Amino acid sequence: MKHVREMECVIYDKGSGRSEYVECELPDEECQRVLKRLRGVGDGEFAWVRLADPSEDELLQLAGELGLHPLAVEDAVHAQQRPKRERFGDVLAIALKTLWYVEEETAVETGEIMLFVGPRAVLTVRHGAVDPCAEAARRLDSDPDMLRFGPWAVLHAVLDVAVDAYSDAARRVRAALNRLEDQVFSTSRVDHTQGIYSLKREVREFRDAVQPLVPVAQGLLSGPGAADLDPKIAPYLRDVTDHLHRTDIEVRTLDELLDSVLSAQQARVGTWQNDDMRRISAWAAIFAIPTMVAGVYGMNFEHMPELRWAYGYPLAVALMALASGLLHRVFRRNGWL
Repeated sequence: MKHVREMECVIYDKGSGRSEYVECELPDEECQRVLKRLRGVGDGEFAWVRLADPSEDELLQLAGELGLHPLAVEDAVHAQQRPKRERFGDVLAIALKTLWYVEEETAVETGEIMLFVGPRAVLTVRHGAVDPCAEAARRLDSDPDMLRFGPWAVLHAVLDVAVDAYSDAARRVRAALNRLEDQVFSTSRVDHTQGIYSLKREVREFRDAVQPLVPVAQGLLSGPGAADLDPKIAPYLRDVTDHLHRTDIEVRTLDELLDSVLSAQQARVGTWQNDDMRRISAWAAIFAIPTMVAGVYGMNFEHMPELRWAYGYPLAVALMALASGLLHRVFRRNGWL
């Protein structure tokens, strides 16, 4: 077997809560030890094998030992799967998105993890920078009583960590939305349309990760695979499903709020444009009167009123200034200037 990019294997004892870590990041003969140990998993034990970005050849060598279907192997290698749940014989396959929020970029980044839950083994295949399996393993180590549920304990732990990450990301996105909302309704005339669209795109990606996972989680409790579920772990999975459902509602709310903020921003831009047009129209009207008077007296006709009067020119200028001043006062009183 080729040296895998990242592989971990743990053997758990359901009764005692004891865990045995199998060395598997060494040369080929050490990886063969892992396969041999998997074949030797006895009653009351189960294995958890964790892979990160494996090749198809690497995964195929484990597939035979873990009873994975070739189509399941193909999905796990190529990733890009929507959250889903499938059953291949006695192996339950679940795909879900990992998700984290990058504060500096105001961006939601996603990865993917596939879980294959069998009677005596669990295989998780991760794609992406964030590894929920590490935290899930830590939780299992800190609460060995959960190991009595066997492979379902691993499934619960990974789902719980992933959903907690969703909740944390939703909280951070809400904070970013609140900041953006404050900027939109501030006195500054800055167009935040691009920022709103950018955050909305991230929320849509968030929604694509969370929304399809809700029926998958609910199906664990009531779907075809529920018959194999230990009734004692059902409350734990139901709790995770409830948290996921709340996060789904929160993400939907964020999406709707972004629509409202975008509409408010567009309304403000329209108001700014109307204000500008009113100012332009007001100044045009103010300058129209002197332009008209000057235009009339600039036609160079010989017989025009007051042409030969000594005070005609000052009077015309005074009338233009007075009319312009009156218009300026009226426009300012009406808020046009």
